[in-house]
Amino acid sequence: MVAEFRRRFWICLPLTIGVVLLSRHIQMLLGLPEWLNFPGGAFVEAGLASVVFFYGGWPFITGLADEVRRGKPGMMTLVSLAIVSAYIYSLAVLAGLAGEVFFWETATLILVMLLGHWLEAKSVLGASGALQALVRLMPSTATRLGANGAQEEVPIAALKADDLVLVRPGAKIPTDGTVTEGSSSVDESMLTGESRPVEKAAGDRVVGGAVNGEGALTVRIDRTGGETYLAQVIRLVEQAQATRSRTQDLANRAAGILTWVAIGVGGGTFAVWLLLDAPLAFALERMVTVMVISCPHALGLAVPLVVAVSTELTARNGLLIRDRAAFERARSLQAVVFDKTGTLTEGRFGVASVVPLGAGMDEVEVLRLAAGLEAFSEHPIAQGILRGADERGIALPAATDFRNLPGEGARATIDGRTVEVVSPGTLRRRGIDVTDGRVAAEHLAGRTVVFVVVDGTVVGAVALADVVRPESREAVRQLQALGLRCMMLTGDAKPVAEQVGRELGLDEVRAEVLPHQKAEAVQAIQAKGLTVAMVGDGVNDAPALAQSDLGIAIGAGTDVAAEAADIVLVRNDPRDVVAILALARATYAKMAQNLVWATGYNVIAIPLAAGVGIPWGVLLTPAAGAALMSLSTVVVALNARLLGRQGEHQLAALRQDIARRHAEAAA
Repeated sequence: MVAEFRRRFWICLPLTIGVVLLSRHIQMLLGLPEWLNFPGGAFVEAGLASVVFFYGGWPFITGLADEVRRGKPGMMTLVSLAIVSAYIYSLAVLAGLAGEVFFWETATLILVMLLGHWLEAKSVLGASGALQALVRLMPSTATRLGANGAQEEVPIAALKADDLVLVRPGAKIPTDGTVTEGSSSVDESMLTGESRPVEKAAGDRVVGGAVNGEGALTVRIDRTGGETYLAQVIRLVEQAQATRSRTQDLANRAAGILTWVAIGVGGGTFAVWLLLDAPLAFALERMVTVMVISCPHALGLAVPLVVAVSTELTARNGLLIRDRAAFERARSLQAVVFDKTGTLTEGRFGVASVVPLGAGMDEVEVLRLAAGLEAFSEHPIAQGILRGADERGIALPAATDFRNLPGEGARATIDGRTVEVVSPGTLRRRGIDVTDGRVAAEHLAGRTVVFVVVDGTVVGAVALADVVRPESREAVRQLQALGLRCMMLTGDAKPVAEQVGRELGLDEVRAEVLPHQKAEAVQAIQAKGLTVAMVGDGVNDAPALAQSDLGIAIGAGTDVAAEAADIVLVRNDPRDVVAILALARATYAKMAQNLVWATGYNVIAIPLAAGVGIPWGVLLTPAAGAALMSLSTVVVALNARLLGRQGEHQLAALRQDIARRHAEAAA
């Protein structure tokens, strides 16, 4: 469409200039040389105007036929009626009917309409650039490694699962896979919105389209074709652009009504001026101007352009919209319900506290011994202890004679002493009773407690808990600052849930809720009259995600096909819920601005086109009406495009504010 309207515009431009220069009315108005008024000039003018009419006006005439066939007259109907009536009337005047020809108005009207449609189509194409940008992320070839290490450049389509590919520094990762050799930082900003490069080493997952940094990586292919992360993202973006919003439906209904109003007002204007004894040419000109200026282009584009821009903006920032209507509802949210594990927490153990229990040991020594022992274990508790030691910068001692104690814990020799990490049940079976109040408090808080035993003596306890995401605190704080209630639904034990709730400052916590009961809990919150968003991992939270007014799947990683969610968050960051709210409000504001501009423009312009302003010396020609109509369309398009810039600024400001607060807290 862009190419077609551009071509027709440039071909019609010199022809229209010729029509204008040969118009007797324009010659007299501008004082053009008399030699332009040569014998037969009127027929040359008509000939040039006819070429413009049939070539330049053809898209509008075929559009009229299509709208009539579908029984939905719209903007093409109005434009076609205007140019056809003006052209036929001008031919009739040329044949002898009393009046003035409209050839120059007809030609300029078509030219302006072509320009407006060209700019409109260009804006739509630019606003819908999300898919093109995503597709461009994929490289066309990859370096596949053979069995003997030989390198071979192959098309992406030739790659299969388990193939090994070499990704050189600065190259794009060809498709989803797992690093088998090498380490590097990878730029995933165009995929996830994460501005900082992500460190990757052997065993880490990488996604196709990301840009490799300074190191070479060997990657084993996991997914190809439609199974890849990027392919899933593209499907979601396509789905978002195809879904209609309630505001868009409202705008389309208004545009349809405006079409009938324009036809009615145009016909009424023609009849009224004839009844007032105005010349036929004047009455016809008023009718044509009303129809042209009433074209609901701006109204028809008011919402779709904003939808296209916001879809691109959200996809670029790792927020994948599956349902436009649900995204619009986000602006009026009153409550956000979070799942706990994997959403507010990381779903893995971390050391919450270390309790020394005598024997002259402090917290560091207790954790050092526990971590030295657990270095040989793959158990989740062992991994949590190791992470705790690493975060505290504790060097691990050498351990020998490691043994698993099934159902009890583990044992090893460290510094010549027998060290054990065992469960509370093991101590009870051995007849050892730990009565320290600090340990009892950890049990009451719902934390997992293990004991460190050295040569048969209990020297300390390590309390572990599901690690609360640092981002969760900021997300809850910001949502509450916006006036939203923050709640948590979890199947975890009540003490554990209440501890997380206290740590995050949640307004309400509901624990020991089974997956099928979460939907009922959301329904109960909605029954209080609250508009609710549910934020979960998209698996066991699916019923609740579907029940809520806005279902948000968080922590999608490389699996974005969360069918129950309305919005999928690529990153494991609850703060993106705040970003959704900010973008939803900004998007709705742009829609409202465009609708006000488009409808307000018509409310003022249609009466002027009908001739109401004549007593005050205001008279619009058809060409001027077309220019104003096209100007309104361009204004709406530009206003929609501003959403991209304003949205990026809002997100950047939000993230800068979060970073500043974290820095202040750390200081």
